[in-house]
Amino acid sequence: MNLDLTSVQKQSHDKKWMRRALALADRAANEGEVPVGAVVVRDDQLLGEGWNQVIAASDPTAHAEIVALRDAARAVGNYRLPGATLYVTLEPCTMCAGAVVHARVTRLVFAAEESKAGVVCSTCSLLDEPWFNHKVSWRGGVLAVDSRARLQAFFQARR
Repeated sequence: MNLDLTSVQKQSHDKKWMRRALALADRAANEGEVPVGAVVVRDDQLLGEGWNQVIAASDPTAHAEIVALRDAARAVGNYRLPGATLYVTLEPCTMCAGAVVHARVTRLVFAAEESKAGVVCSTCSLLDEPWFNHKVSWRGGVLAVDSRARLQAFFQARR
């Protein structure tokens, strides 16, 4: 396989930020939440971060992606995040995919696929629907094994 330098750099960059998201997933697990973490990055600068907090916040919308997008929007003083990449350890659900579109995130990178509720490539291809007024490019599978291991350990311990 022939990869140009930019592709190699982008893959390295994606792994770097996904490792940060995985650390946030660990924080979620330590707090008794499903271990999902997310970071929003633009120009290699961290804009926002989040981890699942639905139980602690008593908020069904407090998914890692939403928390990270809110944090990033506050940091830049704008609900729109053009040029940003959202890194998340699990394929987004419908709510989170919609928030990514509305925030005008340029790129989504996720680790593990979510066979029951993931809407990027698992249950459907929501981001590819023509009615959205913004297109988000995406890449899945970055450090997926690490993310899946955390999720499996979390749910196995709860059984």
